[in-house]
Amino acid sequence: MRDILLWCVLPVLIVLGLRLFVFGMYAIPSGSMENTIMPGDRVITTHLSPRPIALRRGDIIVFKDPANWLANEGATHNSDRLIKRLIGLPGDTVECAGNGAPIVINGVPIDESAYLKPGVEPSRSAFSVTVPAGRLFVLGDNRANSADSRAHTNDGAQGLVPVDDVEGVAFVRYWPFNRMGWLSAHHDVFRDVPTRAPTG
Repeated sequence: MRDILLWCVLPVLIVLGLRLFVFGMYAIPSGSMENTIMPGDRVITTHLSPRPIALRRGDIIVFKDPANWLANEGATHNSDRLIKRLIGLPGDTVECAGNGAPIVINGVPIDESAYLKPGVEPSRSAFSVTVPAGRLFVLGDNRANSADSRAHTNDGAQGLVPVDDVEGVAFVRYWPFNRMGWLSAHHDVFRDVPTRAPTG
């Protein structure tokens, strides 16, 4: 009986514990993150962010749909979760002049060519948002087909995602097999951006 518990029951409990408390699995519902991840791809997330591991600009985060965003993205999979790249942390001012101009964070323009879908501009529309405490500014890698924070600036929360709604950070693609691989957060893109404390 002891051997059965040790070699059969214990491994199952460990796997279940990891699945419930450490790792999550998520199917990509739309094309808003192309070509980093495609509709139908499946990714593994860590539940260790935003707590105890702090979120960082560039993280690919999974979060609860805050205001029916998926209705504007042409989602092909039933889901009430979204996945986007974290661009603005609490205290950041994120802005863009539109029409091909770069995204600017706290006065520093960033080069997003490492992850933006080829041929897609950082943002066609102009915007300027200061992120308050407890909120995040997110964008899709396929800006031409992403109903992200830019598209919801008039929703009462300026299109910002509550930190408490973040369920994890995606770090690996496990399906389909021919696209298995690590997902890069490209933290280096944001290395020159200064940190600002939120004011509200």
